Amino acid sequence: MKKLVSSGSPFENSIGFSRACRIGNQIAVAGTAPIKNGKTAFVGDLYNQTKYCLAVSARAIEEAGGGVEDVIRTRIMLIDIGRWEDAAKAHCEFFSDIKPACTFVEVKGLIDPEWLVEIEVDCVLS
Repeated sequence: MKKLVSSGSPFENSIGFSRACRIGNQIAVAGTAPIKNGKTAFVGDLYNQTKYCLAVSARAIEEAGGGVEDVIRTRIMLIDIGRWEDAAKAHCEFFSDIKPACTFVEVKGLIDPEWLVEIEVDCVLS
């Protein structure tokens, strides 16, 4: 069984990807940026951009038949690693009890220079 989930991102069709893809008991959530109604949400605010990306990811996971408790790994890509604590605070609010494997990395840039963060999430349903 393969299930594709869309979040309505304007990049899904032009790049050719789904927000999430479920095969069997695994769900992969694509790099999720802070896009709301086609525009960057919370410009300049890493904490709220991170929270927003995690909320979009959580909705995709739920639509694919999972829940945040099924998350086993997150990847947090930041354009300024010096601000990692802002992203970590938002991550902890979602995952303090779940404690998935997590990686924070600094990247040279993202598609839109207003994006401060992009997040990938992997799930295994029990």
